Amino acid sequence: MKIRAFTLRPITVHPITVKDADACYALFHRTVRGGTGAFYTAAQRAAWAPDRDHAPETWPARLTAGYAICATRWGRLKGFFTMGHDGHIDFAYVALEEMGKGTAAKLYDACEAEARRLGLPCMDTEASHLARRFFEKRGWRVTARQTVIRDGVGIENFRMEKAL
Repeated sequence: MKIRAFTLRPITVHPITVKDADACYALFHRTVRGGTGAFYTAAQRAAWAPDRDHAPETWPARLTAGYAICATRWGRLKGFFTMGHDGHIDFAYVALEEMGKGTAAKLYDACEAEARRLGLPCMDTEASHLARRFFEKRGWRVTARQTVIRDGVGIENFRMEKAL
């Protein structure tokens, strides 16, 4: 039997559009529910990413405000990052199967390049325990540990920033 080697098709990065909202929500939901169990309880994950049939009403506008990009492979969404014109990264999510494959790094690098192009002095975010490690590897520092309340449930995260 002959075994053929294959390589993954490269990730394509492009702007998020309003029509991507449901796919982004589904990826967000799957990533939070399936990828953060080492750090957050089931109740915290449910409050953070509630079960829904489609994206919340506010998502299309929230996703497309500022600099918003997504990564696809074979036409399927594999990750997305959003950054305001002030350098605040709001969403930073990649599919579970993409973790460690450079997808998040590619999306992040595009955001940092845009922040530099805009002449911003720094970038900031509120990172989960899992995302904190990713950002720290890229020179970010924690400025505060905090607890946000979602649906009456406290969820710990980290305010972080990076000087450019």
